Amino acid sequence: MSPATRADSVRDRIVSAAKAEFSQRGIAGARIDRIAKAARTSKERVYAYFSSKVALYRFVSAQELATVGEATRMDPTDLPGYAGRVHDYFTDHPERFRLMSWGQLELDAGDSLPHDTFRESVAGKVEQLRDAQEAGQLDDHWDPVDILVLVHQIATAWAAQPELLPPSDADRATFLTARRAAIVAAVERLFPAAAN
Repeated sequence: MSPATRADSVRDRIVSAAKAEFSQRGIAGARIDRIAKAARTSKERVYAYFSSKVALYRFVSAQELATVGEATRMDPTDLPGYAGRVHDYFTDHPERFRLMSWGQLELDAGDSLPHDTFRESVAGKVEQLRDAQEAGQLDDHWDPVDILVLVHQIATAWAAQPELLPPSDADRATFLTARRAAIVAAVERLFPAAAN
């Protein structure tokens, strides 16, 4: 194995361990020594790649933001379908929902998430919504920022309420299927999918 491959492997292990640590314990509760141990490396090695715990959190949350965007693909002409995909993603991956939520809870507004990456993601989606409004595919009485926030809040409602989920897997699957249908219906009433 080449030195570059070994370095990538160590860095990848650090990132993987950090995702697990941050999603379980948040930023304040996460410990670099636990991340290093889980990654089978030293604290010094973690700090060689990431200057601080917050820098490491920003990196992993930026990765997750990109992964969510790829997995859910916002289509401004089908916001009900988008809401369903966001619901599916975060109910299938509750640890990733927690990972993203910790930044909003623990970091100052100037530091929240990977700030520039998050703002760029939001700006891109707002622009897509505005373009759809200008093309007559989406109600232009709404501010695009309000549309985005409302759709996301509705779509993640059940990811944010894990204590209300039934304990058994079979019951949970049936429950979440019904919740998904309610989410899609709610968004459809607010922002109907454009006719093709």
